[in-house]
Amino acid sequence: MAREERNIIGFTVALVSEFALRFGIRPRQAYAYLKRFKGMEHLREHYGVLHTQSFPDSVDVLTQVCLNNGGQLR
Repeated sequence: MAREERNIIGFTVALVSEFALRFGIRPRQAYAYLKRFKGMEHLREHYGVLHTQSFPDSVDVLTQVCLNNGGQLR
């Protein structure tokens, strides 16, 4: 596995964990929620920008993306 791929995977795992902590849910639930409401899609498409921001800012962005796509977590 290339270094870039490991970096992307590591960042994704960390960000999903931070999302779970913010909302008091398990990481598996956070992943399912992000996938259902297009947060994971946004993360894949915009990794280049998201990984330069703080985790709280990135969680804010994913929260808003999910809200825009029918999610209810605020």
